[in-house]
Amino acid sequence: MTHPPLAGPPPQVAAMAYNPSRARLSPPAPAAPRPRKRGRSPSAPGAAVWRASAYVSPFDHRRRWQDPAGASGRVWQGYHAPHAPVPSRRWVFADEVSTSGSDACTIMSYNILADNNARNHPDLYLDVPWDALRWDSRRRLIIHEIRHWDSDLVCLQEVDRFREIAAEMKNKGYECSFKGRTGDAKDGCATFWKSERLRLLEEDSIDFSEFSLRNNVAQVLVFELNGTQKFVLGNIHVLFNPKRGDIKMGQIRMLLERANALAGKWDGIPIVLAGDFNSTPESAIYKFLSTMKLNVSLHDRRQLSGLDSSEFGLYFY
Repeated sequence: MTHPPLAGPPPQVAAMAYNPSRARLSPPAPAAPRPRKRGRSPSAPGAAVWRASAYVSPFDHRRRWQDPAGASGRVWQGYHAPHAPVPSRRWVFADEVSTSGSDACTIMSYNILADNNARNHPDLYLDVPWDALRWDSRRRLIIHEIRHWDSDLVCLQEVDRFREIAAEMKNKGYECSFKGRTGDAKDGCATFWKSERLRLLEEDSIDFSEFSLRNNVAQVLVFELNGTQKFVLGNIHVLFNPKRGDIKMGQIRMLLERANALAGKWDGIPIVLAGDFNSTPESAIYKFLSTMKLNVSLHDRRQLSGLDSSEFGLYFY
């Protein structure tokens, strides 16, 4: 199955029944060369030699390189292909389960990539067509995909255009809750639910910066399904930094503690966790989520999430 290009990372859809104003981006304009300055004659002793160069926008697809001959001293610019092909998504389907009946509840978890992050980190998306990164285009595709799956609960991460998405979701009968990150971050976690099927009984949130665990956030909510079943839902965006598995583990553990406390308060109701955990299925963090047992002292913090690789070498702390 293929899907619309790059609305964000692919969503995850699960059935609870089986136990669990900045303007739009535009293509970069051609770089305008700076006025060339002339110094004294190069042959004169102590002469100032000026080299011709051009300003390159940080959002440009171009890369600068020096003339190998070094004769003219000119800095040339080479182009990458501006429209790289967009790869198709590879879908992995869970075991087939029944979602029929009034006691079934479908849950969608989707990191949609914050518009602010996409604009401020163009180096991460050099091979992505500009039309695919523009927020007005991505917003349309994101809403289309959410509506396609028509889930009872939608847990979104990296949401920085909350009002725009909330307005679209409200038109489809969803209520919502949002928890924004602190500091310089503009995004946060948002949870949407169909008001005709689900009723919010209690709401809590976690600002991890209050516990010296960076500025990520999480939501913990108690829902009642069709006036009968109750359950706790956790929605989290775990720290990305591949080198700081200890921080990731601290955030996840705090989420679990808060969720367990709420579940106990409501007579031991089930817990469902959703979010972007920034960990691989083979990692120690994943095993911890599966078994709830892990001796952190036996692991290198850089290996806990399974993301430590040269690809993320820019993270040193």
